[in-house]
Amino acid sequence: MDDENKPWIETSAVIPMFPTLIWKVQVKANLHETISAKILSELARMRHDAPKLAPGQGWQSEQTLHTFEALKNLVSCINMMTKSVLRFLRIGYEDFEITGCWANVLPQGAAHKVHSHPNNFLSGVYYVQTHEGGDTINFHDPRNQTGIIRPPVVELTADNTDQVVVSVKSGTLLIFPAYLQHSVDTNRSEEERISISFNIMFSAFTENLSKPLW
Repeated sequence: MDDENKPWIETSAVIPMFPTLIWKVQVKANLHETISAKILSELARMRHDAPKLAPGQGWQSEQTLHTFEALKNLVSCINMMTKSVLRFLRIGYEDFEITGCWANVLPQGAAHKVHSHPNNFLSGVYYVQTHEGGDTINFHDPRNQTGIIRPPVVELTADNTDQVVVSVKSGTLLIFPAYLQHSVDTNRSEEERISISFNIMFSAFTENLSKPLW
C-alpha cells in the first residue's frame, strides 16, 4: 500500500500468503554437456526407426528413462536437488523416488497444452536442448477462485497476473509442485526443443507418512 498522504494510517504491510515456489538451477556447462550428449545419443537410438516428426507433431519416450545408464548423471542431479527442496520446505521425511521420467521432443510448431502431474509431490524438467523461440515454460495460477472476477489492469505485474513465464536454456533444471499447472507455447525455432520431464513421490507413502487430513 502507498502510505503517502494517508495520515489515518500508522503502519501498513502487504503480507504474502501461501506462496507457490519453483526451484531453478543451471547445471555447470561441462556437466551439462556430458549429460546431454549421453541423452541425445540414447534418444537417437530410440528414434532410429521412427519417422521424422512433422511440424507441430511432438514425441514422448517411455516413462522409465531414470533407469537407463545414459541418464545416471542426470538422476544424480535430480536426487540432490530434490533433497535440497525437501530441506527447504522443512519436510521431515526424505525417502523419495522418481516415479516417472521421459523425454519430450517438440519440433517447430509443436506445443504442450496446460496440464499437471497428479499423484506425485514434485515434478520437474531438465532442458537438454533449447533455442530462441522455444526457451520458455508457462506456469498457471493454481488458485481457481481468482478467475471469478477479472477486472482490467493498467499493468501486468507479479501480483496480478494469472500466468508466469519462466525463461530456460540448455542445462536448466526446474523442480515445482506436481499440482502446479504448466504449459509450453508453440516452438517457433527451426530446431527441436528437447527436455526430460520427471516426477517425484515419497517412498512407501501410506506406510510412513501422516494419515490424510480429512
